[in-house]
Amino acid sequence: MSRAVLSLGSNLGDRLAYLRLAVEGLADRLVSVSSVYQTRPWGVQDQPDFLNAVCIVDDPEADHWAWLRAGQELERRAGRVRQRRWGPRTLDVDVVTVDGVRSDDPELLLPHPGTAERATVLIPWLEIDPAARVPGHGRAADLLAALPEADREAVTPRPDLRLWPVT
Repeated sequence: MSRAVLSLGSNLGDRLAYLRLAVEGLADRLVSVSSVYQTRPWGVQDQPDFLNAVCIVDDPEADHWAWLRAGQELERRAGRVRQRRWGPRTLDVDVVTVDGVRSDDPELLLPHPGTAERATVLIPWLEIDPAARVPGHGRAADLLAALPEADREAVTPRPDLRLWPVT
């Protein structure tokens, strides 16, 4: 049923290994994965920088709830502990969008809240899908262009790090 965009982030421990754990866990449904980017923390500032990436996944049998459960399972495997909102984490897997689905359920808001204002999601997403659209907000490229330059500059490519294929 669904093609989804998932945002990946890690700022504790072996950040790259945690992102790879997520990508490898999604490998059989993976359509595309972005490069790795280093970003300053958002929300809570007194924590290490993040490594971020975005992937597109597809599974005709999965609905939006299945993508949420898959992300939560990957976070569990990475030993994520939820201690404070927007705090440090081994792995964060957010369901950004699921084709054709809007949700106002507090457990799964779609599109993911804040996507339209987060260069940390928009930049890697546009790398793998230049025509990306955030439902209800418009073209991701237009949304990114409207962000302050400082927000865009806070997302630094890390060409020295690879997620997929792991070599």
